[in-house]
Amino acid sequence: MAMKIMSLTDAAAARIREIMEEADRPVIGVRVGVKNAGCAGMAYTLDYVAEAPQGDDHVNDRGVDVWVEPKATLFLLGTVMDFRVDKLSEGFTFENPNQTGACGCGESVHLEPADLKALAEARTEAAG
Repeated sequence: MAMKIMSLTDAAAARIREIMEEADRPVIGVRVGVKNAGCAGMAYTLDYVAEAPQGDDHVNDRGVDVWVEPKATLFLLGTVMDFRVDKLSEGFTFENPNQTGACGCGESVHLEPADLKALAEARTEAAG
């Protein structure tokens, strides 16, 4: 079985649904990406989606729609998005098999691009 581009835990899906319900504008899902940041090199991004972005990879998992920025797909292949509540904080987390390191402050991560063959298999499965 080919690897999904991304998947969600029950907690992440539930939190995204809550965010969509509480939004002050129409929201149909979220968009996940990466940007250059911090001392380790990259940080995850998460934004509301009011209209499906053209060219993004689309994942529907646990009834939630997630779009992945094209430039982020290679870095996010196989990632599991979770939502965790700890004693002093709460937020989305990413368990990413492409992550090879992180900075000490938690601001950024070091990501390596995934294998292109695995990406092609994931896209074929998603289209099937």
